[in-house]
Amino acid sequence: MIKKSIQFSAFVFLFAISTSVLAQKKATNKPNILFIAVDDLKPLLGCYGNTLVKTPNIDRLAKMATVFNRNYCQQAICGPTRASLMTGTRPDVTQVWNLTTQMRDVNPDLVTLPQYLISQGYTTSGIGKIYHPSSAIKGVDPVSWSIPYLKSKESDFPAEFGEPANGQYQLKETKERMTPEIIAERKLKNKDLAANDENPKSIKGPSTECIDLPDNAYQDGVNALLAKDQIIALSKEDKPFFMAVGFSKPHLPFVAPKKYWDLYNREEMTIATFQEHSKNGPLIAYHQSGELRNYLDIPEFATLPADSLRIGLKLEKQKELIHGYYAAISYMDAQVGILLNTLESLGTLENTVIVLWGDHGWHLGDHDLWHKHTNFEEATRAPLLIAGPGIKAGKTSSLTEFVDVFPTICDLAGVAIPKNLDGKSLKPLMLNNKLAGKEYSISQYPRKMKKAEMARVGYTDPKIMGYSLRTDKFRYTIWMNNFNSTQSFNEAQVYASELYDYVKDPLEKVNVVNDKNYAATSKELKSKMIAFFKSQEAKK
Repeated sequence: MIKKSIQFSAFVFLFAISTSVLAQKKATNKPNILFIAVDDLKPLLGCYGNTLVKTPNIDRLAKMATVFNRNYCQQAICGPTRASLMTGTRPDVTQVWNLTTQMRDVNPDLVTLPQYLISQGYTTSGIGKIYHPSSAIKGVDPVSWSIPYLKSKESDFPAEFGEPANGQYQLKETKERMTPEIIAERKLKNKDLAANDENPKSIKGPSTECIDLPDNAYQDGVNALLAKDQIIALSKEDKPFFMAVGFSKPHLPFVAPKKYWDLYNREEMTIATFQEHSKNGPLIAYHQSGELRNYLDIPEFATLPADSLRIGLKLEKQKELIHGYYAAISYMDAQVGILLNTLESLGTLENTVIVLWGDHGWHLGDHDLWHKHTNFEEATRAPLLIAGPGIKAGKTSSLTEFVDVFPTICDLAGVAIPKNLDGKSLKPLMLNNKLAGKEYSISQYPRKMKKAEMARVGYTDPKIMGYSLRTDKFRYTIWMNNFNSTQSFNEAQVYASELYDYVKDPLEKVNVVNDKNYAATSKELKSKMIAFFKSQEAKK
């Protein structure tokens, strides 16, 4: 009896020690991180208040995350915004302002988020579109990943369909006219247009596709399954992991299995109520939807006025495109569900830092604009959801920016935040959603002037950069000639300005920058913009 008692006591003692060690180990372990990037996703989600869209999985994530309701990108185009977010620095630091610049060619010393996390003891792995291919070495920036970047094989797709044509299409007739040879011929024919992302290059197929097929007949479905397997494998290792998964939908073309189209009634698709240019707005603020006009079925639906940048897309096509955008979002949402289910099956859903972001907004016909490439609200406002272990779900209306993502992840992971970042941690906002955030966010977008306009205003350089300062109630945008924010401000370089009052004019119908009733506001926001320029110049 005494012997059994001694044995039991020893067992309790050993159990207590082992439990204490495990608890200590858990307390010191860094959390795993699931990092989900979504291409061209605007805040058109259930958790952002949209009642038509079907996004049950992202809404599920929102119930355990902080939803950043007024988050803004630094530049509304894939390459620059992704380079900015992944380095925690603004486009004038990365020097990536277009879709042709490789960030390490112009700034080889940049340190990316996953690259930094490797130095902090993380295993980093990625699949899908995280960087824009043209902005990163080999399309993926190999130094960012401690495991070779994952890529699908033809055998990952259902045998009866094979790989999608041009990475997008499964319809037989489309695949026949989208062979690699035909695409290469189109690219060669239009190579002079390649440097301008707003020019139509005619290398695409149709703008939509609706076929009854499984999710993994398209790339995002395959990537979700490969990411699932990778998460399971990484969870068995001793080191914490950073798993980045990039989904391409809802980027054009709007292709998704038929079941996602069937979630919606096209007649219920609401078109933009304001499809005009703003009164008193400078033409430099707009574009002619060149990205959309790449798609072969668009010219027959569009009228191109000679005296403006408007395209006048016909009503039937507008509804089809909006329907396709919704379907593509729901398809992508289903893939997010696979990732969440994987974490749940591993028992780690509540103990993983989960970040989901759309790289910028998207115009769905407002201002007669389609896609991104502007400084307007619909292009610059982008979704951001972050879940942190032990942090209650919530929603904040404080202003935030994508440059804040890098330091926030570091803060949630319990690693030091690098000092050279342009953003700041959002963890305090996650802990207290009512805290005041930034006074303003900054976005920017470049344009090029035509020779006739250069001659008219007396400029010798065609480059124009528009900087947009978004406050709680206003947006102030200033278009500068041959300038970036690391230079000293010069009034002579100001080409045009805009001011929009979102309290009275949420659709940006009237540019009031020269309205005498807004003189004080214009002066104040211009001063803030100049102060921002000085702060950036001081960092050189």
